[in-house]
Amino acid sequence: MKKTILIVTLLLSGLISKTATAQVHLDFNIGLQPIWGPVGYDHAEYYYMPDIDVYYNIPNHQYIYMDNGNWRFSASLPGRYHNYDLNRGYKVVVNEAKPYRNADMYRMKYAGYRGNHSQEIIRNSHENKYYENKDHPNHDQWNRGDNGKGKDQGHGNNENGHGNDKKGNDHDHR
Repeated sequence: MKKTILIVTLLLSGLISKTATAQVHLDFNIGLQPIWGPVGYDHAEYYYMPDIDVYYNIPNHQYIYMDNGNWRFSASLPGRYHNYDLNRGYKVVVNEAKPYRNADMYRMKYAGYRGNHSQEIIRNSHENKYYENKDHPNHDQWNRGDNGKGKDQGHGNNENGHGNDKKGNDHDHR
C-alpha cells in the first residue's frame, strides 16, 4: 500500500512539474506583427477584422477571406477591399488555431466593433518594444538590451516626455 501511494505521489508530482513548466513558457512575436496591428500584445497569431470579415494570419503573412463559399489565403486583400484602411480598422487578436472555422461566432461576437476607429496601432506606439518591428518608424532607435528604455535613457520618448504605459494583455481585445 505504501509503495502504491509513493508511486502515485511521484507520478502526480511529475505531472504538476510539467504543467508548471509549460505555464511559465512565454512566446513573443512583436517583431512579426504588422505595424497596422493593435498595441498591447506580446503574442498574436491572428487578427480578425470585423469591418470586412477577414482574418490575418500573422506568422504566415496571409489574409484569409471568404470567396464564393470557400476560404481563400492570400498575401494581399482582394480588390473588393481596395478602400479598406488597415491602419484605421479595428483588429481583434485571436490566439486560436484556424479561427475562421468559427467565423459565425466571431462575426456575432465582434459585430459591434464595425466602424470603430479608436484602436492604437503599433506604428503609432512610442513603446520601445514595438521598435523591434523593422517597419516601425522608430526601428533605428530599437535596442534589445535597454530594458524597454530606448536610447533616451528612460526619460520617455513621446511628445510629453513620458513613456506609454498601455497594458492590454487580454487575448480577445475589444
